Order: sequence, then structure tokens, then C-alpha cells
Amino acid sequence: MSRSRCATTTLLAVLPALLPFIPLGLAAQTLTFGDAELGKLPADFEPGLAGNGGPGRWEVMKDESASGGKALAQLSTNPDDYRFLVAIYKPVMAANVEITARFKPVAGKTDQAGGVGVRVLDANNYYLARANALENNVRFYRVAKGKRQQLATADAPVSANQWHTLTLRAEGDRFTVLFDGKQMHTTKDTTSLPRPASGRVALWTKADSVTHFDRIEIKVLP
Repeated sequence: MSRSRCATTTLLAVLPALLPFIPLGLAAQTLTFGDAELGKLPADFEPGLAGNGGPGRWEVMKDESASGGKALAQLSTNPDDYRFLVAIYKPVMAANVEITARFKPVAGKTDQAGGVGVRVLDANNYYLARANALENNVRFYRVAKGKRQQLATADAPVSANQWHTLTLRAEGDRFTVLFDGKQMHTTKDTTSLPRPASGRVALWTKADSVTHFDRIEIKVLP
């Protein structure tokens, strides 16, 4: 069963024979880009921008170190510091969800960042976990009306031109961030209402970050 024309999608469930009748919360899917068309953003993704500096340039490109030899990359290099780019994965809508992505920070003078978002309403409203190779830290934000509010941070070595994994799990009002399999922080969001209660998942970069993404694992939780 495939949820994406552009990616290799694997669905795992407790009862495979009944998969069409099981809510997505009992299944998981993994996206890779080996079969995706080069030079384009896959159809199941929608690009978005908050801030200045113009839209991003998301496209599938060759990367021999990625699954299937291809990665989804953000290639635009406008250095405006107030420039937040997302690629929203449209097929999933959930409140409680976990997303894990492999990402590789390749270049950037202002930033070398990669992130994942949950409860994404649009390009201006979502929760975000991001890691930055220039700052060597992993942070968790709530983004509201295009402005970030930092809710947690932890120092960690984020090497450029190397693959890392970043996980953001949303369960009720609790959010857990893991980097390279290690828990960085768990945060209870106590910011004032309204807050995103449900939404899509997304990939994220900032400013002039050139970042590759591969093997996106999405689990909708009970």
C-alpha cells in the first residue's frame, strides 16, 4: 500500500490483512526518494516560507550516500536570517505523532540547519525540532504567526556533511526531541492558547542552509 507516488512507502501494522481498515495510528510509514524524479519537489510535499528572502528551492537530487542514491534537498542560499522554509508532507494529519528524518547539513554561512515539524497548520504555525551545525545545538520551538518561541535547547556536536537523525514526538502537551538516537529534552508546552492541536508533518531549514533529507519515518500515535 503506497501513500506517495514519489517515495518508497512502507506501512507496518499489527494485522496486515486488515491494513486498509486500520487507522494510521496503528501503522508507520517510511519515505525515501530513490524512485523520485530528479530536479523536482515530490507531489506529496508542499513548500512554504515564513519571513523574508523569498521561497526555497526544494528538489530531489543525486546523493550516493542516501537511500536509493537520492535525497530531497533545500538548495536556495538567500542568507536572510529571518527566513524559515518548510516542505510540508500533505498525506498525514495528526495530533499525536512522531517524525524521524535523516538529514545532512551541507552548506550555509548564516545557518547550517535541518529540522522536522509536527502539528503543522501552515508555513507560519507549527512545532519544530532543529539541529544546527554552526551552533552545535538542538532546539525545540513553537512557531506562531511566523515567529519562533524557543522552548528547550541542548548542546550537541552537529557535524557538517554527515548524516544525522532528528526525531520529534508529540503526545498531548508533551514533546520529546532525540538527536542521533539520544534524548535531548522533553518539554511540556505551557505557552498561551491558541496552540496547534493537530496538523501535518514537515521538513525545515533556515536562511541559507543547504540541507539534504532522507529516510523520513512517520508514526501516528494513539
